[in-house]
Amino acid sequence: MVVINAENLILGRLASHAAKLLLSGDDVTIVNAERAIVSGSKKSIIKEYYQKRNVGTPRKGPYYPRLPDRILKRTIRGMMPYKKPSGKIAYKRLKVYIGVPKEFKNTQLSTVPEASATGKVKYMELGDVSKQLGAKF
Repeated sequence: MVVINAENLILGRLASHAAKLLLSGDDVTIVNAERAIVSGSKKSIIKEYYQKRNVGTPRKGPYYPRLPDRILKRTIRGMMPYKKPSGKIAYKRLKVYIGVPKEFKNTQLSTVPEASATGKVKYMELGDVSKQLGAKF
């Protein structure tokens, strides 16, 4: 089982790394989902996520999540063949949490060096994006 700390990691790079691990057969747990980083200007990020949120109808969907852990999980799902049996099985091995749960307090949290956000000038944390969408966590 791989436990990844999402703090200061770029959302898309973290998601592609987690998707590769899931498809190779590992169990992946991601903590601190609200601290993941979405790169870009604040205005363009908010506009993009509002558009995703407002697609479809309230009755039929598609539904896009507001909470940061569910946004991260949905991003990872988009990078996997989630409609095929192998993707469904792999997606069930993914767990995403806001903060660090009690059972992972004493475990060694790994990071993804290629997803680190050093030198990024314009970015928003995923928790701030979800609060703009109306999430209360």
